[in-house]
Amino acid sequence: MDNIILIGMPGSGKSTVGVVLAKALGLRFLDVDLLIQEREGALLQQLIDSRGVERFLDLERDAICSLGCPDTACRDTVIAPGGSCVCREESIAHMRRLGTVVYLKLSLEEVAGRIYNLASRGIALSPGQTLADVYQYRAPLYERCAHITVPCGGQSLAGTVDSVKRALARSAEPS
Repeated sequence: MDNIILIGMPGSGKSTVGVVLAKALGLRFLDVDLLIQEREGALLQQLIDSRGVERFLDLERDAICSLGCPDTACRDTVIAPGGSCVCREESIAHMRRLGTVVYLKLSLEEVAGRIYNLASRGIALSPGQTLADVYQYRAPLYERCAHITVPCGGQSLAGTVDSVKRALARSAEPS
């Protein structure tokens, strides 16, 4: 099996679903947010606050585009990039080359209900931007980037993992 890349809004479950999915499929797991924090020696929110949103998006792009290079080999891995991974065209193109991109789709209301720490979570929000603004901007980008879209609202963690596994199995079937 190739890589599986989980995309979606902050709070959609990319990291949580990713860990469980990787275990269920016998794959490795990689969280791009943790990779960025390790490389930069700072938390995501600290990076956004000190360097600004645009520079943070560049750091995220660089981390994503490094996946699959000799120093960051990436095969048979479930990858959870940050929610802003679709904000740079180079990131979108690279993720689509790396493997199957799965969009964990939630409504704005469901996303808002899952995020309790908006100011400190490390979400790439420009000054004055709301979660609704970010959702409206990113939702079409997630749709365009994804090979597979999995609606996951109102489901348990196990239900979402099962939905992703079923969608991956369907996509692997010959047409």
